[in-house]
Amino acid sequence: MSRTVSGAESSATRLRTMIASGDFAPGAQLSEERLSDQLGVSRNTLREAFRLLARDRLVEHVFNRGVFVRRLSAADVVDLYAARRVLESAAVWACTPSSPALADAASAVSEARAAAAAGDWRAVGTADIRFHAALVRAVPSERIWGLMDGLLAEMRLAFLTTDDPGSFHAGFVERNEAIVDALRADDRSAASALLADYLDDAERTLRSAADVGR
Repeated sequence: MSRTVSGAESSATRLRTMIASGDFAPGAQLSEERLSDQLGVSRNTLREAFRLLARDRLVEHVFNRGVFVRRLSAADVVDLYAARRVLESAAVWACTPSSPALADAASAVSEARAAAAAGDWRAVGTADIRFHAALVRAVPSERIWGLMDGLLAEMRLAFLTTDDPGSFHAGFVERNEAIVDALRADDRSAASALLADYLDDAERTLRSAADVGR
């Protein structure tokens, strides 16, 4: 029997998607009045949605001021990448050349390449998130997919701290494609090594950006 999704959960999902898409900058205040109108829900429902997002570390309540999109610290970035290494490493080893997850990941790379050619770096970031979310779908566990989706929503907040998103994202488009090529060749060892280097370099850049932004 399927579980009924509450209005607060549905609203939280929509807001989570908006955060993951870069609609709100880190530090931005979330207006109850505007969002309740936009989402078509009561303020009480919206407040419960905010509580769910706070649990997921995407927003924070500031006493007497309101609700704000979180700014990630360098420690947050380190923690996120520690979790990503566990989940994405498992995904690489679970992935086969015929995995639907690999086809979806390859499609995300093509999407990122087209966005990069157009200079749309926000869309490149969205495609990069889609790539990593797709890759983790190689692991047959909806719980793991949910964990990864939550991490990637936080990652969007980290991406938005970079001063030069074009420079940050451009190199990773090629690296995502190299991971896809290795997995298509059924070379999981090479894909794992490429992923490890990728995550190390991305963490280093975003950790420095978070330090500067505090």
